[in-house]
Amino acid sequence: MTERTVEKGNYVLIDYTGKLDNGTVFDTTLKEKAIKAGIYDKEKDYRPLFFRAEAGQVIKGIDKGVLGMKEGEEKTLKIQPEEAYGEYKKYLVQDIPIERLELQVPLEVGKKIITPGGSEVKVLNSTETSATLDFNHELAGKTLTLEIKIVSIIN
Repeated sequence: MTERTVEKGNYVLIDYTGKLDNGTVFDTTLKEKAIKAGIYDKEKDYRPLFFRAEAGQVIKGIDKGVLGMKEGEEKTLKIQPEEAYGEYKKYLVQDIPIERLELQVPLEVGKKIITPGGSEVKVLNSTETSATLDFNHELAGKTLTLEIKIVSIIN
């Protein structure tokens, strides 16, 4: 039996656990790890991530990181912001008039809302007339550590 390795265009199933620099787990495909990290969500379906290698379906750091890995192989990837969710951009923090947000519920600082345009944003501040919203991805500007395992390679 030949050992297959991930090549550009292969369909891949991976298990992963993503951590921030401080060790906080932000996401995982493994139910046990989610429970242990205190991020378990009963609505989430914990199963391997399926994607096509080098097709831009996942962040660049994962796309590049899986190339050349063998089925069953495990690896820890350190992914810089430019290979993940980009740098944090100050211009993506904006004051928006409250009436433009068409809200059904009052704003809560620190919580996320969906804008009328469909963007999920974090509320940084709120007054009677406007809200300061952060349109950056919540992982923008962060270096990510991903423990990945190639579950399967599908040609």
